Amino acid sequence: MHGSALPVTVLGRLGFDVPRLRFALRTALAASIALLVAWLLGLDHPQWAAMTVWAASQPTRGQLLEKGLFRALGTLIGVAAGIGLVVLADGAPMPLVAGLALWMAVCVASGNLLRGLSAYAAMLAGYSASMVSLLDFGHPDHLLVLGADRALTILTGVAVAVLIGWLTTPVSAEEPIVGRMRRATGAVLSALAQRLDRGGPDALTEPERRALAEMAAIDELLDPHAAGSLRRRRRTQAMRMILWAQIDLLDLARRQTRPQPGVTAADLKAVAEGLGGGASSPDTLDRLEVALSRIGPVSDLYRPLARLLAALRAYRGMPRGPAEDRLSVSTPILHRDVVGARQSALRAFLSLFAVGLVWVVTGYQPIAFLMLGLSIMVTIFSTFDTPAILMRYVMLGQFYGALGALTCRFLVWPIAGSEVQVLLLIVPFILFSAVLFGHRRTHLNAFDYAMVSLLLLKPHYPLTDGLADWLPNVVAIVLAPAVGLVAYTVIFPLTPRQRLQHLVGLVAGELEQMARAGPAPEQAPVWRARLHHRLLRMVRYAERANSAVLRADDGGLTALSLGEAIAALQSALRQGRLPPAASRAALASLERLKRLRREPERVRLALLRASRRIGPVDRGLEAQLAHAAAMMAHDEAFFAGQKRGGHRREKHRNQATSRA
Repeated sequence: MHGSALPVTVLGRLGFDVPRLRFALRTALAASIALLVAWLLGLDHPQWAAMTVWAASQPTRGQLLEKGLFRALGTLIGVAAGIGLVVLADGAPMPLVAGLALWMAVCVASGNLLRGLSAYAAMLAGYSASMVSLLDFGHPDHLLVLGADRALTILTGVAVAVLIGWLTTPVSAEEPIVGRMRRATGAVLSALAQRLDRGGPDALTEPERRALAEMAAIDELLDPHAAGSLRRRRRTQAMRMILWAQIDLLDLARRQTRPQPGVTAADLKAVAEGLGGGASSPDTLDRLEVALSRIGPVSDLYRPLARLLAALRAYRGMPRGPAEDRLSVSTPILHRDVVGARQSALRAFLSLFAVGLVWVVTGYQPIAFLMLGLSIMVTIFSTFDTPAILMRYVMLGQFYGALGALTCRFLVWPIAGSEVQVLLLIVPFILFSAVLFGHRRTHLNAFDYAMVSLLLLKPHYPLTDGLADWLPNVVAIVLAPAVGLVAYTVIFPLTPRQRLQHLVGLVAGELEQMARAGPAPEQAPVWRARLHHRLLRMVRYAERANSAVLRADDGGLTALSLGEAIAALQSALRQGRLPPAASRAALASLERLKRLRREPERVRLALLRASRRIGPVDRGLEAQLAHAAAMMAHDEAFFAGQKRGGHRREKHRNQATSRA
């Protein structure tokens, strides 16, 4: 045992991440096998099969299988689209450029609207069309044969990646995300119990903020967690229902400014301790059921705790109990960034069309390689938070890949005496990719090294091409991330802060729209469920942007309170249960809420006045409006930061900073 631990210790001291290095070595071995298999099948670009292995390999069996299937699907769609574009262009480059840019925009928009590996397949369908149409544009007479060759090459890589990965990837015990979810639930219940015991501020405490941040991190992992298993997909939906219930409980905790000691707090503490200590789920659910029976359905605690119990039972595949049967548990509704998808599509179209125009005007063939590389940059990376920063790592990795390919071609391949030897001499360069993947300093560049070195190293013998034949294509490929950097910097720049501000503006705008039109009663659960997910996304963006001005945690919960206040006011007006003075105050509040982003302070005052007028006739609605007004006092800058006009936005930022 000591002997096996010694190499691990040495590698760790040298800067290697040993688990990642093991995974990379398995992947490099599979890539080498795929290269040899594709060559034995007589495929034109066998190195593409090795590239596919790097792209398709995953650390778990479920992710491996599903990503392989989606990669195959995306490839087939992309190859068909590429063939169609070449046929429609009929030898003219301009229609090809326009058609390819439009197709890429459609795929990028789809990839930004979809989730998980279906988004990956949409992106892949985009740049697979580029691989076929740009590289085979000069051979329209053999187009179907070449397209079939490209598809079979990539499918070979997928098959090898799935087979080798399945054989070498152990079946994991239960996933770490399950334990994280259990502990997060315990932390939320513990925070609520402490609030009931001692009270607290009308803003989130630091432990509550940490719990919400952990919930946002868990939500981000749920789509990969669900890959490859229908059972995990069902459980993932239940886990999102648990997250939604946790948000409701945090919102409830924030309202407990005064202590309410009693048996409820003790019960919640016991459940929280059981979850934190890893107690068996049936025991925990029984204790939560007992707590609900003691609380009774008239308590504000009842509904959110019953939702949590229903979600926990759904995760376990258990039938709902009598407590949950009294309420409806809405299906999770996920946020889709329609504006971001439109902007990403326009960015992809404009950048590819601009580079394509240069190709059309100059007729310089290496620009086709630049378009091919750029098509990858503006698709896959459009879903990342900071694509402009990533382009710098990609640029360096592709530079390393070009150096590796040049070294192999002009220093190593000349010693080969046959095509078999040429093929085998590529293997050390594939294995070197694993070394880069495994080291902490180079793992961000390793994928691009692997892909670019293989893209350039098409095995052939005898070696008739020279350095002058290689350099233009090498320069074009390395320039692709530089052009991508310009695109992401100039055309709708993307940063976590900008994504956060866009999402906050979207939420505030939706609240204004609710105040104008009023949601239909059946739409209220949909709005609420979608806002839960948007809140978690805002928390994640704020964390990455290190934003102290836009507190997404408190602000998101305040948006939830405002939405509930709007729905409650409109319900009271529809039912006609308010006297004239209270009705006028309710209407005035809704009128102010239509201008939430422009007049957040007046919204707060209007809610406060309405709560005082309504208090004598509806104590529940009074408390709801008073709570929303109190939250607005803290989070006015959260909504004011979304106002149009730079001067006003800066003014409110300064006000928020001075308050802090």
